[in-house]
Amino acid sequence: MSGAALESHYEACADMLRKEDADRYFASLFAPEAKRRHLHALYAFSLELARVRELVSEPLTGEIRMQWWRDALCGEGRGDVHSHPIAGALLDTVTRFNLPVQALKDLIEGRSFDLYDDPMPTKGDLEGYCGETSSSLMRLASLVLADGRDPGGAEAVGHGGVAYAITGLLRALPWHASRGQLYLPGDLLARHGVTRDEVVSGQVTPGLCDALAEMRALARHHHARALDAAPQMEPSTRAALMPLAVVPVYLKRMENGGYEPFRTLITAPSWRRLYALWALSRKL
Repeated sequence: MSGAALESHYEACADMLRKEDADRYFASLFAPEAKRRHLHALYAFSLELARVRELVSEPLTGEIRMQWWRDALCGEGRGDVHSHPIAGALLDTVTRFNLPVQALKDLIEGRSFDLYDDPMPTKGDLEGYCGETSSSLMRLASLVLADGRDPGGAEAVGHGGVAYAITGLLRALPWHASRGQLYLPGDLLARHGVTRDEVVSGQVTPGLCDALAEMRALARHHHARALDAAPQMEPSTRAALMPLAVVPVYLKRMENGGYEPFRTLITAPSWRRLYALWALSRKL
């Protein structure tokens, strides 16, 4: 592949993030400039997997897309895989930093859950899903920042990914519920007397409000554990944790007056998110 083609692939990843995942794009700006494009490739890959469900009409078609990525990572892809902008940038990043392909395949496996309406049975299952997806992505980012060496900090990225993912799932509750998808753990809902039908039909009950408060507390717990463990990471790799800056911003907005779980779109102005990122960068 020519240098110009590869450059255009990385630019496509950055553009995709600016439009569809601004939080991770903003977070990448706090990494060394030479590493940003490689973080963009990882984040764009994760985003591509996350949106498979909305692009397909049935799970089987989604599974075919997931298999395409598995084959691409194993060198078994059909056609010119490197001509795909995200795949081309990702495979270049994997080669440059000797990233573990199995970790990327595990991320695909985790995202395969999104293709179905299967319930999330327990809190442990939810944390496992978040670990396979969001925590794995943070781990891969830290490897890039460490030039492929072991950066340490497995505890930090493990908790960090769970905190970030739970917050994202809470923000996406209206969207997921409207299509019959439920990430709230079944054991937590049962403890608060909430049924699946109530959630997917958009019924706000006292029990649901209590369950969502418990979910926010769980996200805060993992967020705090991640920051406590950050010193275990090499300083040059802590930018992998920067997406965590927006977690308390969004959680606080869910606790403001007027929050309606199935109707409120939780967001924040760009300046507020950038300030949170700057503040976290001063602590890491």
